[in-house]
Amino acid sequence: MPQVQASKHDAFPWDQRTQQQTQGVDGMAGTSKSARVFTKGWGESPWSIDFRPLPRLLPEQVDFAVVGGGFTGLAAAAWLRKLAPEKSVGVFEAEQIGAGASGNTGGMVLGESSAGDLPGLGDVLGGFRGTLDELGIECDLQLPGAWEIGRKGGWKDSPISWSDSGRLRVVDEVAGGTADAGKLVSGLARAADRSGASIHEGAAIDDLQFDEVRGQNTLVLKMGSKEIRAGSALIATNAQSLELGGLEKRATPKLTLAVATEPLTPAQIEVLGLDSGKPFYTVDFPYLWGRTLATQGVIFGSGLVDVDDWRELKQIDIGSGRAAELMARLELRVRSLDPALESVGFTHWWGGPILIARDWKPIFRHHVRNDRVIVLGAYAGQGVALSVYLGRWAAEAMLGLRQLPDWK
Repeated sequence: MPQVQASKHDAFPWDQRTQQQTQGVDGMAGTSKSARVFTKGWGESPWSIDFRPLPRLLPEQVDFAVVGGGFTGLAAAAWLRKLAPEKSVGVFEAEQIGAGASGNTGGMVLGESSAGDLPGLGDVLGGFRGTLDELGIECDLQLPGAWEIGRKGGWKDSPISWSDSGRLRVVDEVAGGTADAGKLVSGLARAADRSGASIHEGAAIDDLQFDEVRGQNTLVLKMGSKEIRAGSALIATNAQSLELGGLEKRATPKLTLAVATEPLTPAQIEVLGLDSGKPFYTVDFPYLWGRTLATQGVIFGSGLVDVDDWRELKQIDIGSGRAAELMARLELRVRSLDPALESVGFTHWWGGPILIARDWKPIFRHHVRNDRVIVLGAYAGQGVALSVYLGRWAAEAMLGLRQLPDWK
């Protein structure tokens, strides 16, 4: 194997993302007291999250507790309050909203799941778009379709013809499109906040306890010495805090990598076959996915960094070690796809966590210890539309309006 040249990676042109979260005294989350600092070396995505919830006291009790402030948790919280405004809803996010997969995705919007269609799944894209409309969320959603590309059986008139371990061409077109992930996180958070849900950043739930109080099974969320009682809960932490959902032996966390190019000219975009605005992903290996941006840059993603424990995700620095090697390879790969890209510059380099379960199916079930807790996640990198769609479904299930699917 030839040695990978680091080129610009000798001194990475990004600053490590430093996220400062706070957990104050006397049950206050999000204040400047007793500051907790979260630092990750995942790089910087092209998305901007422009909503921050106001600091507030942690509640003693809520009707519905949502653990995780990404697409899934925020969508569920907003929908719970929409359907049951008389019920209290608390969202507890260990860092900042969108700090995990949701703020570090590529923003590709696809139907179905990574395992394909599933029994009873329904119309993901229609449900996703309908949910955004009902919650009043604008996230630059475009659904022109998506290209499936591969190295065998490509269309003779394929708009894409790239060199990548063979000749990459379009093999099929499926439903899909793109969205601005930062605007989606911000919009969902605003909708939840506006509806009356309380969002608590820097509120890391350490454990769930099921206590018997006066003959009733009581759900307790533990955060250090603080206890929050809840009628029911949704665990939507995806690739992190796996023990809360009982997933530590049921799913595998990884960090996926991506780059964004500098703005390209209309002629370059056309030559690359991306002027339709359709995102793309390979149906064979080596895997490659991507999409255009509003800036006319292009995102390309590939490569997975393995970890033995989800806690190791936070320790990954994409400027060093295996992650840096994979990032350098991705740059070289992009520049080799087409002459239009051979001298292209890059503006963003980043990684985002994903969770992969058995057969690549999402996990959507009751907690193994208590039916009043729902666990939802493991979208295997295909969760932008699916997470919002299933977050709404989870809210309806928590209200007793819908059954959970059987995707075992």
